[in-house]
Amino acid sequence: MVNAGEVSMMEKELDEFITYLRDVKKTSHNTELSYKRDIAKLESFLYTQGVDELSKVSATTLQNYILLMEKGGAAAATVSRNIASIKAFFHFLFRKGYVSEDIAEDLKAPRIEKKMPEILTTDEVNRLLDQPRGAAPKDLRDRAMLELLYATGIRVSELISLNVSDVNLQIGYIVCRDAKKERVVPFGAPAKRALTDYLKNARDLMLEDQTSDVLFTNCSGQPMSRQGFWKLVKYYARKAGITADITPHTLRHSFAAHLVENGADLRSVQEMLGHSDISTTQIYANMSQNKLREVYVKNFPRG
Repeated sequence: MVNAGEVSMMEKELDEFITYLRDVKKTSHNTELSYKRDIAKLESFLYTQGVDELSKVSATTLQNYILLMEKGGAAAATVSRNIASIKAFFHFLFRKGYVSEDIAEDLKAPRIEKKMPEILTTDEVNRLLDQPRGAAPKDLRDRAMLELLYATGIRVSELISLNVSDVNLQIGYIVCRDAKKERVVPFGAPAKRALTDYLKNARDLMLEDQTSDVLFTNCSGQPMSRQGFWKLVKYYARKAGITADITPHTLRHSFAAHLVENGADLRSVQEMLGHSDISTTQIYANMSQNKLREVYVKNFPRG
């Protein structure tokens, strides 16, 4: 970071860039903060190299910064994110005429080995979903959130952003929205029962006479936070005797893997998950093929 008292050589341009991301690209606040942090770290490095003007930044300097990150033990995903931030920033600078060439254009991101996601077995999922057993408003809410998350495979950010008006109980679907598009995701009978029970017997009590369209609230009637729901998943996983270190995203992975394993086509799963590229969804098909091979090798006498 730039030391106190120093004037940032990128302050004006960075402010314009963040405004561009927000107003034109419609990026989230978290994404904007991430870009800002990455560029601020780059600027601190540039100052250590005696570079105090944008016009003095070279492609070699940027490449040296990336090499320093890699030698410092930064994860490949972190390096890749920083490269993406730098490339987007300098492309913006070039388009606006602040620099004479797009010096970040040829920066190459390190290859990231894709790890197989953590997947729960159907038995583990059932045990997890069975944990909120009481009739208290909190139990009904927790059961509805867990059932809906597994039934739809939506992201946690999408789950906690749902409004009551996004739920169609009669037909059985929810509408998920982001900055660029919306998608309709169906859900089945167990999620429908849990949602109906929550909406009928718990939500109004949790709101405590407050007016809100938010579907899931905390015990104070405020929107549920990511951290709050993350803690709930951890709590119920322990109660269910699940030893794997699961997160809310584990239920999304499990939803997709179980669908593919039971014959769902990749395009349908891609639509439900909201993946822009089907290659992202392909990992679940690969997992299913690996499992079939394991079964074959283990059980076929001439395997």
